[in-house]
Amino acid sequence: MDDITLIYNNKFGLAFKWTKESLSKKKVQLVFRDTGLYLSTIELKSFAKNINKCLQSTNCSNCPQNENCRNLLVDSPIKNVTFAMNKKEINDMKDLVEGTLFHLNLDQYLERLVNG
Repeated sequence: MDDITLIYNNKFGLAFKWTKESLSKKKVQLVFRDTGLYLSTIELKSFAKNINKCLQSTNCSNCPQNENCRNLLVDSPIKNVTFAMNKKEINDMKDLVEGTLFHLNLDQYLERLVNG
């Protein structure tokens, strides 16, 4: 685990940065289910918007299988890649992405305070 710096994790997945590669410090590895995405902050923000858009356009509350079926499609920030998820997974993904963005922003803020 010395090769990574954990940014955020929840029961659905985790986000980290690789410590050895200098170029990779600008990107985040997001791992969930059997998938890993290597994303910039801009791509993470785009993904967060896609997740929120999917949640807003979803009307699963009247469906008896609203927590179990994976009929909700979330566009990833990678062109031509979409994830099929159920409502619980989307909410867990939302927490993972937004938690990651929060910690990245907090780290930048603290670094600016320390470095002036």
